[in-house]
Amino acid sequence: MTDLDVRTKEHDEGGKKLREGQPRSVSRREFLVQGSSTLALLAVMNSPLLARFAQAEEGTQLIPFLDRPPAPPEQAIKAYGELNKHDWQRSTSWITPAKDFFTVSHYNRPQIREEDWRLTIGGLVERPVTFSLDQLRALPRQEVVFTLECAGNHGFDWFTGGIGTAKWTGTPLAPILKQAGIKHRAVDVVFFGADEGEEEVREIKMRQCFSRSLSVPEALDPSVLLCYEMNGEPLPHLNGYPARLIVPGWYGVANVKWLTRIEVIDRRWAGRFMSKDYVTIREEKGSNGETVWTQKTVGRSLIKSAPARVIVRNGKYRIEGVAWGAPVQRVEVQIDDGPWLPATIDRGQDHDYAWKFWHLDWEARSGEHRVTSRAVDREGNVQPALTDPVIANKRTYWESNGQITRRVRIA
Repeated sequence: MTDLDVRTKEHDEGGKKLREGQPRSVSRREFLVQGSSTLALLAVMNSPLLARFAQAEEGTQLIPFLDRPPAPPEQAIKAYGELNKHDWQRSTSWITPAKDFFTVSHYNRPQIREEDWRLTIGGLVERPVTFSLDQLRALPRQEVVFTLECAGNHGFDWFTGGIGTAKWTGTPLAPILKQAGIKHRAVDVVFFGADEGEEEVREIKMRQCFSRSLSVPEALDPSVLLCYEMNGEPLPHLNGYPARLIVPGWYGVANVKWLTRIEVIDRRWAGRFMSKDYVTIREEKGSNGETVWTQKTVGRSLIKSAPARVIVRNGKYRIEGVAWGAPVQRVEVQIDDGPWLPATIDRGQDHDYAWKFWHLDWEARSGEHRVTSRAVDREGNVQPALTDPVIANKRTYWESNGQITRRVRIA
């Protein structure tokens, strides 16, 4: 495992702090991307977005953005393939095809035969249980349309493709846990994948499977699935076949792939991907002005949006975009330094966990312009500006949900 050669220092030679999102050293184990999907801006099936682009409506012109994500580092391309193959300004499918769906892995990618696979549920339960895939499929089915985003998406200017939307099918976890009988002193439910690698803690080397946990109440959320299908087909190998965890509303790291074991325990789980990796670190000011460092485990997705494209038809301009990460209440758009203008969210998008598409009709003037969007969720949380302390004081690339600005030139 070697580091990608995209190194910068936390400070430049003059001691000035680098801007959030600038490249830093990334290990192969930290960041493994296959499939090269960029931010897939996809339209709902009954949205005017889909009809317009799918039918290539005569007279509609796409105005390309002036800014383009830089090419991934050469080492990343060599290790992972073409990371930004997909042109998200031209996508027209609401559901991301499995072949275009991003994958992230920190250990190996195990090949598991269906007949060999078993899922065991044990620990602090009254009745431990084991399932074959056929037994899991025989349980009540449940589907969810869920936009899955890597927690590091947009953490680097060359990584904008760690996102996709799929229809995930499986069986709810909660009834299984309740039937197993969670004991009173239970605190956490830990999910283990079959992917494994060597870890070292205080000179102790050990083989570890990928693992993440949910608190008992989080695990009992009725939306959490033991998933075995993606877009109506068996899970692809790279997306966790034969079964994976789907936790709608959480970043991708919580959605454990190649799931083989669930264990209920009496304390918070402290595995690598809960306590050491996927931890957002911020430098904040305390009540007396002193520096206070905070470390929080990456968990639920944060509200986010992006301008996706600018089109013109019959001399009329329209900005179209996407919002996701939390149930979206509204989206606002700013042109240059002007006021925030309310965008219209396209109708027919009734999936709380899936991205929403929006548009703003724009009386554009000639020249170069900046287009910025911000989304607001149903709890009133506003997508922060890049200068907001919650983003500016962040020292890790996880949870980068700052406002995204695109530049465009109008003739």
